[in-house]
Amino acid sequence: MTHPTATDRPTKTILRALAGEKQAVPPVWMMRQAGRYLPEYMATRAQAGDFLSLCYNPELAAEVTLQPIRRYGFDAAILFADILLLPQALGADLWFVTGEGPRLSTITSPADLARLKPVDTIHDTLGPVYQTLRIVARELPRETTLIGFAGAPWTVATYMVAGRGTKDQGPAHKLKDEQPEVFDALMERITLGTIEYLSAQVQAGAEVIKLFDSWAGSLKGDDFDRYALEPARRIITALKARHPDLPIIAFPREAGERYIGFARATGADCVALDNSVAADWAAEKVQVDGCVQGNLAPGHMVTGGPALVSETRRIVQAFAGGPHIFNLGHGITPDADPDNVSRMIEAIRG
Repeated sequence: MTHPTATDRPTKTILRALAGEKQAVPPVWMMRQAGRYLPEYMATRAQAGDFLSLCYNPELAAEVTLQPIRRYGFDAAILFADILLLPQALGADLWFVTGEGPRLSTITSPADLARLKPVDTIHDTLGPVYQTLRIVARELPRETTLIGFAGAPWTVATYMVAGRGTKDQGPAHKLKDEQPEVFDALMERITLGTIEYLSAQVQAGAEVIKLFDSWAGSLKGDDFDRYALEPARRIITALKARHPDLPIIAFPREAGERYIGFARATGADCVALDNSVAADWAAEKVQVDGCVQGNLAPGHMVTGGPALVSETRRIVQAFAGGPHIFNLGHGITPDADPDNVSRMIEAIRG
């Protein structure tokens, strides 16, 4: 299965926004919408045994992908997986520490690089992910868009160099500055792997692709161009060459002023915005190039109340002049109140 034909598009509000259409009511989905804030997710995760087992069990991963669609009627479902499955497929050891998050074997030398697997072997590991997409594509309501995703190379590299998440991505910055040949070779391997991984997701049923560069904001000046913008451009160009009508959302989180022109420079159909930038500013500076996605602060999903409703409506109004997909500025957090999600959707749809 590939992305839908033009005859399908009028029924899918996400695709209409990504094609540049201004809509009276913006479509809505949430980053991490399948997650720990939902009791049904926690029950399915317990059934799987652990997080990685859930990611690699197509039936259960499809179930948690579909749960927020059943509960809330979002306009899109996003594949349940993790950005670190690709490093694992490339040969990195990956495990999760309860309460602390992911751990990986590190890449800091030519010898570490040499132990990685060839890009053309990743599908041996990632086959269950593609099966998850096939199941979800079959089960989704006809009006709901299916989004596939991957981490952008810089963000993935920060984990592969440090072996874990870090506050300032210091180990990756150190490697790129002190051993640029090693870092550049790692970025190349991730970039090529990401192209193959995302192309296979489209073949399995993904209608839209999102590229998450969660740590793009720590790149400044020429480094931003080299390690955030250029890999995104290469990936988007390669995917559109293979899948010409494929819409792609880019998320260079905390890019600030560098959000301006990012869509033009990379070929992305939409730029997702974090909540550190004002919606009015982004409407003037970023939305002029096409669709934007965002950007309610995730904390409103915890606190709720009148501020949630008023801020949701303010963002909708700010972006009302052009194509907009409503979303949070980052993923919903485990302490969010599921009822606040319903309140947000009601404020959007009226």
